[in-house]
Amino acid sequence: MRVGQGFDVHRFSDDPGRPLVLGGVVFEGERGLDGHSDADAVAHAVADALLGAAGLGDLGSWFPDDDPATAGADSMVLLGAVVAAVRAEGWSVANVDCTVVCEAPRIGPRRDELQACLSDVVGAPVTVKGKRAEALGALGRREGIACLAVGLLVDPGAAGP
Repeated sequence: MRVGQGFDVHRFSDDPGRPLVLGGVVFEGERGLDGHSDADAVAHAVADALLGAAGLGDLGSWFPDDDPATAGADSMVLLGAVVAAVRAEGWSVANVDCTVVCEAPRIGPRRDELQACLSDVVGAPVTVKGKRAEALGALGRREGIACLAVGLLVDPGAAGP
């Protein structure tokens, strides 16, 4: 077994036309996040957790934020590429757990959608929890969104305990 942790944070964009995407789910009517790709902090944290667990570096080394090829990229597509790389190394994803830290939007009402979308791409259960920063710091002032993730990989060929 291998465990990896992931973290990502993005500030809100000043572009009123930029959509907010979290875990592959579009939150209509909410301010989007600023970033090179679609700035999906949840997908980015999950990808980093899986890359770390597999010993494959981090998301920035795989998809640099100065690469024109990934400008505006769908982060769920990037996550799918990470999952494929992890599998190519002989690992299977057992599960991923995410915590999204933001004052808005509320994650709870869309939790099932996020979990289904992420689980579909990862090929294993992904759980999502929403937490508030309780008005503390930049996240509490509604300046952005952060996500933490932990992923567990298993060697499907290894004997059990």
